[in-house]
Amino acid sequence: MSTTQMSKESATEAPSATTIETKLEVVVLPVSDVERSKRFYMSLGWRLDADFAAGDDWRGVQLTPPGSPCSVIFGKGFTAAVPGSVQGTFLVVDDVKAARAALIGRGVEVSEVFHFEGPLNVIGTNGRVPGPDPQGRSYQSWASFSDPDGNSWMLQEIKTRLPGRGFSIDVATLTALLRETEEHHGEYEATAPKHHWSDWYAAYMVARVQGRTPEEAAKEGKVHMENVRG
Repeated sequence: MSTTQMSKESATEAPSATTIETKLEVVVLPVSDVERSKRFYMSLGWRLDADFAAGDDWRGVQLTPPGSPCSVIFGKGFTAAVPGSVQGTFLVVDDVKAARAALIGRGVEVSEVFHFEGPLNVIGTNGRVPGPDPQGRSYQSWASFSDPDGNSWMLQEIKTRLPGRGFSIDVATLTALLRETEEHHGEYEATAPKHHWSDWYAAYMVARVQGRTPEEAAKEGKVHMENVRG
């Protein structure tokens, strides 16, 4: 959910049986200096997915924010958009204060937490009121930051999602993930103390959905089991 004002009907409307899934995969960012942008986004802790080139006139760098199913791509030779012209792209977080503190810890300049007095506005600071939403509502507490070119990002705090929003995965993808989880759990189970497989599965699968590698997810599973036993 990306809007702060919407009707109840549109919030709960379910897709029809003929709806074709069209998943947002990549957002193109116009930048002026590819290496500088790569350093900046990697400094945020975003995963580097690819850095590929075709001669001297074309290059693409793709990165993914932690836990995001959607990536960003920037580079040279594939967009005519003006560097810095992408404004107000949303990054959803569970705790905007914690997310802000984490970014500041990585050296990023982030605004104070704010909410809007009127309608949502991603251009400039019009309508912003200092402090989180007074009622503590989801979707309505924010912070913002920009990359070196001025492409801006909005941290949006969502604690509880509106109906119909959230985790979604198709049968084929879930089947493949379950089989992968089973394989890695077998490796863990061979030497691990007695435990319930569902605890390890849950930690592994959540880590994979959040963008961790299989090896990293297996470590997450092991750490989780140690915490459960502790």
